[in-house]
Amino acid sequence: MAKDAALAGGKLASAPTSNLDGCTDFSYTGGPAPDPARMKAEADIEAKAKDLNKKADELQADPEPKPGASAEESAKSAEKSAKDAQLLADAALASADLAGKREERDKAFVAAGGASFGKDGLRELAAPSDAKTVEGIGAGSPLADLKTAYDAKGMKVGGNGRFQVPVDGKPDWVYEFTVNGDKVGSVSMVNPKSKCS
Repeated sequence: MAKDAALAGGKLASAPTSNLDGCTDFSYTGGPAPDPARMKAEADIEAKAKDLNKKADELQADPEPKPGASAEESAKSAEKSAKDAQLLADAALASADLAGKREERDKAFVAAGGASFGKDGLRELAAPSDAKTVEGIGAGSPLADLKTAYDAKGMKVGGNGRFQVPVDGKPDWVYEFTVNGDKVGSVSMVNPKSKCS
């Protein structure tokens, strides 16, 4: 489904709640409003991480000073190595901060429910907290009921740590269930092949 068609249906809020990583997330009508401060923080850390990682990727190895190099050449080489190491450390820290923003965004999205669109259209539908699958599984369902309903249908733990099971009749789509303790935390339908950017 295309974003414009989904927005025209009136079930989604008209303004996005996140644009992180090129995906655009919308809450359901009446759901959480966009938080400009959070969205700015996401955009800032994403830009910082991209800039620092680009600079880190462009670093060129500084050859070790040759035996007999002057003290000045050795000092310049050591100074460049120190600057390069700091840049790599800053890039790694910015990437970790970005991963934290992604996790915050993902938790807020699945908790509130909504639709996320990537470059190929609809990427994820997060169910409202009162919605249930055909098998009766929703937020608050016991973990034992989730396993009873889906173990025989090929449920597995995905790379993101969420339980996943194929959606009947929807090739490339899976249900994703987060779990909090011994209860289902949220339910989403996701197309893992769909990318943000």
